[in-house]
Amino acid sequence: MKFLKNSLLLLAIQLLAVISASAQADENILQQLRVDVVYLSSDLLQGRSTGTEGERLAARYIATRFEQIGLTPKGSDGGWFHKFNFDYKSNPHSEAPGEKRTGQNVVAYLDNGADNTVIIGAHYDHLGMGDFGSLHTGQPDIHNGADDNASGVASMLYLAEALKNSEIKNNNYLFIGFSGEEMGLFGSKNFTMTPTIDLKKVNYMVNMDMVGRLNAEKVIVINGVGTSPSWKEALPKINSELKINTSDSGIGPSDHTSFYLQDIPAIHFFTGQHSDYHKPADDSELVNYEGIAEVSEYIFSLIKILDGQGKLTFTKTKDEDQGRKAAAFKVSLGVMPDYVYQGEGMRIDGVTEDKPAANAGLEKGDIVIKIGDIDVKNIYDYMEGLSKFKKGDTARVAVKRGDKVMVKNVTF
Repeated sequence: MKFLKNSLLLLAIQLLAVISASAQADENILQQLRVDVVYLSSDLLQGRSTGTEGERLAARYIATRFEQIGLTPKGSDGGWFHKFNFDYKSNPHSEAPGEKRTGQNVVAYLDNGADNTVIIGAHYDHLGMGDFGSLHTGQPDIHNGADDNASGVASMLYLAEALKNSEIKNNNYLFIGFSGEEMGLFGSKNFTMTPTIDLKKVNYMVNMDMVGRLNAEKVIVINGVGTSPSWKEALPKINSELKINTSDSGIGPSDHTSFYLQDIPAIHFFTGQHSDYHKPADDSELVNYEGIAEVSEYIFSLIKILDGQGKLTFTKTKDEDQGRKAAAFKVSLGVMPDYVYQGEGMRIDGVTEDKPAANAGLEKGDIVIKIGDIDVKNIYDYMEGLSKFKKGDTARVAVKRGDKVMVKNVTF
């Protein structure tokens, strides 16, 4: 009996040691995610506008992390960086000549001796002191872009380390930190025009853009699942607490689009928009680091499932999600839609001051269920409802707030 008790005690100690080591490993992973996001979104980098010293500091940091992980440089001329020239314009629609700038992607390779290569990417540039696209209305201020997109870069680095240390060897992996995304996908477009690997041997592309605000409902959006039948076959096989919303279209406002247009299956992971989007308030203390780890593990599981399936079949998709054409409208409610909301209606994720919704008393969390005569079941109905009005019109807008339904008169 004494021997049995000692054996049980020894087993308990061993289990506690394993649990402690696992908890320490998890904490080390979260700590590294924090370090990556906090540095990339620090004031030191001045918002990482493409072609600036802040962008160059960020690029050097990412290259250093790639080197620490044990990857090989795969940029231009055998280095880490893949440079591109562009004309910077504070307003890209201006016909005036722009300022000549040079941006740089950061490119690393994990060579497993395989026939095909998977590209895993995330853009690291942001809006500087408030480049075109900023939603900030005050004085120029640093846009740190912690979620957009230091979070995606942290996820990319997480996956780089996980794949380097894994037995998933049936593909090579190319990791790219893109610049120029905020100015029009400059970096990813340039890479597809002057690639450092043979694009015909690219299996598929995975893009992480804004994966740092996983909500309490644990919903992620995966765009581009129509670009290969393999996506829809593989996703249900992943054992995860995450809930997914998917869209088929390979066209979207992020770097996966550049690869889709080269007939490469490409998907985009996204945890949703928020009221700090493209504002100075998008800071590192608001990031959900456990959420980044969960999303990254989900992507790792997807890559593992696809590892033995050979080269994915590419399929073209309709440019409009679900084949719907966007309604033309001349007015705005002045709200941020909640793109990860899975219920009926259009949930408001943020309300802009002094805009029609705010002036009518609409609030974050309200669910728009009717605009004028249009019942709103989803974002498309919402857009159709807006298309019925012009500036100066007043619309009756029905919203759910908790268990109550209320009707507000909104003047555009």
